[in-house]
Amino acid sequence: MNGRYSLVLILLALSLAACGAKNNSSWSTAVAPGGTEQPVIVGGMPITTIWGGESQAKASDASDGKGVGPVKHVDMASLDASRATAGEELFKVKCSACHKLSERYIGPALAGVTQRRQPEWILNQILNPEVMIVEDPVAKALLAEYIAPMANQHLTRDEAESILVYFREYDAAPPAPVETPAADAGTATTTISN
Repeated sequence: MNGRYSLVLILLALSLAACGAKNNSSWSTAVAPGGTEQPVIVGGMPITTIWGGESQAKASDASDGKGVGPVKHVDMASLDASRATAGEELFKVKCSACHKLSERYIGPALAGVTQRRQPEWILNQILNPEVMIVEDPVAKALLAEYIAPMANQHLTRDEAESILVYFREYDAAPPAPVETPAADAGTATTTISN
């Protein structure tokens, strides 16, 4: 019995020691014969890093950028801006455990997502994340970078559209002024940040 505990402790110690080792992950590169690193091919496309460090698969004629799932078309003009408040509340309850708007967290920062992705892609990622990480090259690349797959929150299309409106309104808003104290005059100065 004591030998089993010793074996378990040794295996646990080895596992923990491996966690602190240099990341030799093969998610983004692989070593080819001859010792040269080659990009990993995801969905027939090499992973590249663009848009502020977020991994993306290179665009291809084979991909329409709309993702894989039930959403084939979104009429953005029909999505009323008044839905942004409901979308913000849904985001706080369903998404904020893994996503922040302006910073990388468990998942990518979502500020600017409506400028990087088509609305159909965003809705398909929200509604159909399990299939997206298997079949969509961009979702595969995001999984490779963030390791944790996006959880399906089982939202309705209407709820997902409200979150999309929230993202659209957030991305369209001018940067908010931030007051900072002046170093020498004792007065406040205003800087713009987003």
